[in-house]
Amino acid sequence: MSTADNAILGLKMATDPRWTNLAAISLEFILSDHAYCEQKAATQFISIIQKYSHMPGLVETLAPVVTEEWGHFRLVHAEITKRGFQLGPQRKDEYVNALLELVPKHSSPQEKLLHKLMICALIEARSCERFRLLAEQLEDEKLRKFYHKFMVSEAGHYRLFIDLAARYFGEDQTRKNWAEWLAKEAELMQGLVPRGDRIH
Repeated sequence: MSTADNAILGLKMATDPRWTNLAAISLEFILSDHAYCEQKAATQFISIIQKYSHMPGLVETLAPVVTEEWGHFRLVHAEITKRGFQLGPQRKDEYVNALLELVPKHSSPQEKLLHKLMICALIEARSCERFRLLAEQLEDEKLRKFYHKFMVSEAGHYRLFIDLAARYFGEDQTRKNWAEWLAKEAELMQGLVPRGDRIH
């Protein structure tokens, strides 16, 4: 992904080029991890709905995304099956867990919502970047097209969470908090070893 594309997403650090090379030779594991990422995203969005259903428009905004993410899980699982691969066990997502650890411990419920929205936006933005790399660099033309569609979807989800935060917390607070989370994510990325069998 180019510097310009990363600027659109807000990401301060590009993925290590070694990741794409490793992913290309670990397709079964990448597809399996991707499937679970979609499943966990649907679960996370359901959790947000359950905790914050009183927020205006939140259910109406997120419910369709839950359906979309579960549909993505089914698409990836179908691709796994078609290629004769196995879904395999779910594996720990070090990237997501590390982001969650950065949420201030004594945040109020409202502050926690803002942080949740920022983390969701970050995960979607980073996934978008990774999917674009796969769409551009995999040798398999069908998989390139497959991942281009996911790249477009994740870009829309990233924007959705930023817009939700702005709706509830205002443009200025959202911009400030987003900048803080981007800096945290960049620092986190520096300490993570590229894993070719993981989306994140």
